[in-house]
Amino acid sequence: MRIDKYISGCGYASRSEVKDLVKRGIVVADGRVCKKCDEQVREDSVVEVDGKTLIYRKYVYLMLNKPKGYVSAVSDKRYPPVTDFVPAEYKHFDVYPVGRLDIDTEGLLILTNDGQFAHSVMSPGKNVKKRYFACVDLPMAEEDIETFAAGMEFKEFTARPALLEITDNPHEVYIEIAEGKFHQVKRMCARCGKSVTYLKRVSVGGVKLDEKLAPGEMRELSKEEVETLVNY
Repeated sequence: MRIDKYISGCGYASRSEVKDLVKRGIVVADGRVCKKCDEQVREDSVVEVDGKTLIYRKYVYLMLNKPKGYVSAVSDKRYPPVTDFVPAEYKHFDVYPVGRLDIDTEGLLILTNDGQFAHSVMSPGKNVKKRYFACVDLPMAEEDIETFAAGMEFKEFTARPALLEITDNPHEVYIEIAEGKFHQVKRMCARCGKSVTYLKRVSVGGVKLDEKLAPGEMRELSKEEVETLVNY
């Protein structure tokens, strides 16, 4: 790959800024001083800028605690997108959300630039479970647990058997589904005669929302968290 792509991929500088670094003669790749921005290097090359060794990364995986009022998109004409929360050091990776959360739903949303990873997490065949905490207007009952467990037929899709856990407060429940279709949790609750008044996703495929993240805050997934999703 080109040296300017390598350096920008490390988050050290933009590709346009690399031109100045090369002119100053402070870019060294595998022991040689780079003279042009289009010089070729490998992903495992040893690249230094002004004596600092860089580490190249092709992909990044981010965890966002999504707040209400933001859409799960890269851009939108009406509402602010979740990519507004991407820190400056990750902007050049052009990450996008894996799946979606409704605009009024909070919680765990993963962003990445790894298309294969995103497809794997969202593929129906992987049956990756999404867990939500929900508040409902009317108390949930034991028969509602059975209704969720039986699966539900909707006009455009069939919801697989889902898990409904009622807390000590019957107005507060945990719901675990496999599909994540549009308004699915709300529609399943409505089938039981309840309206969702608050909804937050707390985990995806065994990866839990970091409780230290305030709404709008983001961090990288750990290597273990990425592997948990890949090997789900």
